[in-house]
Amino acid sequence: MKLCTRLISAATLAALASTPAMAAELTGTLKKIKDSGVIVLGNRDASIPFSYYDNNQKPIGYSVDLANKVVEGVKKELKMPNLQVKYNLVTSQTRIPLVQNGTVDLECGSTTNNAERQKQVAFSVGIFEIGTRLLTAKTSGVKDFADLKGKNVVTTAGTTSERLLKSMNADKQMGMNIISAKDHGESFLMLESGRAVAFMMDDALLYGEMAKAKNPANWVVTGKPQSFEIYGCMLRKDDAAFKKVVDDAIKATYKSGEVNKIYAKWFTSPVPPKGLNLNFPMSDVVKELIAKPTDKAAE
Repeated sequence: MKLCTRLISAATLAALASTPAMAAELTGTLKKIKDSGVIVLGNRDASIPFSYYDNNQKPIGYSVDLANKVVEGVKKELKMPNLQVKYNLVTSQTRIPLVQNGTVDLECGSTTNNAERQKQVAFSVGIFEIGTRLLTAKTSGVKDFADLKGKNVVTTAGTTSERLLKSMNADKQMGMNIISAKDHGESFLMLESGRAVAFMMDDALLYGEMAKAKNPANWVVTGKPQSFEIYGCMLRKDDAAFKKVVDDAIKATYKSGEVNKIYAKWFTSPVPPKGLNLNFPMSDVVKELIAKPTDKAAE
């Protein structure tokens, strides 16, 4: 009788350890998601083709597709097939604070992973790598950054391009008038309307802006890259359990080869809003990033 009682007690303890205790062990973002039944994704409205709105104000893009792969991973981890997904619009200036204060659980857009930002947030393994270059009219005469001396140049506020451009202007005494626009769409509007001669930004984003121009053939991406930067998805610091779910979901998308379909969908096929093709084949550095995922910042 005593043996039977001990066996029952052991079985009861095992059952308790495998269910409620496991739920109690949840901390950080996973606990927040579990308790609320909602995961909040930060999205951009004009980072073509990474994260932007379609004609119905629905977030779409390469980074949005990868974020949804993470959502699938979270659903599986938490055993919540009906997990609700909410989107929260962020800008270059608000994206980090909104992740830090818990408004946004994961931001997948066009955010560079660098040492300065790693002090404030954590990053997933890299999802893209770019070079910072210039978009300008084919007739502007601008071929490289040296040609910007004394000219109006636009970039987007809160980006690494803004920091690089201001540093270049001071160090080389170029006398540029640097215009910091609120987002990439406004930056391109400044360029297209003639208020700036060039727009400095990540090359992939520049191709995205060119694709939505009134006359895409009138524009060119040019100049020697001033930096090479790796994009990652942002999440709160010191949340190892959530970061593992995020990283594992992205790595699985890479390993399965599904990332190639997602890439082709956004970079070598017609994309909204005008159905234009960016014609931006996968670079060797992006292929390397997919083959050997890392959350290290680009050097």
